Amino acid sequence: MKAAKEAFGFCIAALQTTVVSLPPLASPSHPETITEYTMPYKLIAFDLDGTLTQHRTPLEEKNRSVLERLAKKYQLLMVGAGACLRIFGQMAGFPIDVIGNYGMQVSRYNPETKTLDIIEDAHCEPDREHALRECDALRKKYGYTDYAGEAVEFHASGMITFPLLGTKAKIEDKLAFDPDRRKRKVMYDDVVAAFPGCTVFIGGSSSFDIAPYPYNKYYALDQYCKAHGLTHDEVAYVGDDYGIGGNDEQVYHSDIRFFTVNDYRKLEDALAELLD
Repeated sequence: MKAAKEAFGFCIAALQTTVVSLPPLASPSHPETITEYTMPYKLIAFDLDGTLTQHRTPLEEKNRSVLERLAKKYQLLMVGAGACLRIFGQMAGFPIDVIGNYGMQVSRYNPETKTLDIIEDAHCEPDREHALRECDALRKKYGYTDYAGEAVEFHASGMITFPLLGTKAKIEDKLAFDPDRRKRKVMYDDVVAAFPGCTVFIGGSSSFDIAPYPYNKYYALDQYCKAHGLTHDEVAYVGDDYGIGGNDEQVYHSDIRFFTVNDYRKLEDALAELLD
């Protein structure tokens, strides 16, 4: 871990801001503890964009209904790339625990306040000069020197987003830019090489997400399982981004059951086995 941090200049400032005792798993939609689970799964974890919603768009009623049906049988969990409260807002306050920032942030739904309590919040400090220099070189090499807003986005967590169209690009331009990810796959290996000690994801619709080791969705889900006494056999994950560089890739190649969603509008069909 030390070598990885030094390679990119990360300094972990705080791994946990709050320590809380965790109650037994219970469905967020029902205050009582679930005592009879539909075997073999106790927990169903979800990606957000492309799985439950279109990129950065609110949760639609159809898929909210699917989640409500599932919540009667399983504990539900979001495992996302963005911050917990952003994910929670995009889900229009659906009652669910949320892991954000690839595991750097963990939150629990509070039924009394109807919002999230942040229970873990890791921060790091990236080498900004390195990031700006490497991203500028990549822009020049691949021809992305015209962009709107900032060339690199530094998040409060310390994660980095390399937005090829810039931080202020229009959402319609982002969605139309690289729907099959071919443009970013061409340069993916170079972005990985530019950020040693990190995991690089082909994020969103036009960018790369860069997270410090060991954070990724599989690591986040594994840590959650350990904290709640769950085995991987008792967990299923639902996602769409399982190709090379995808932010669900590590879960897809793990021992956790993976339900693939290739169109968020067909979520119900993809999860028919769980809804029966």
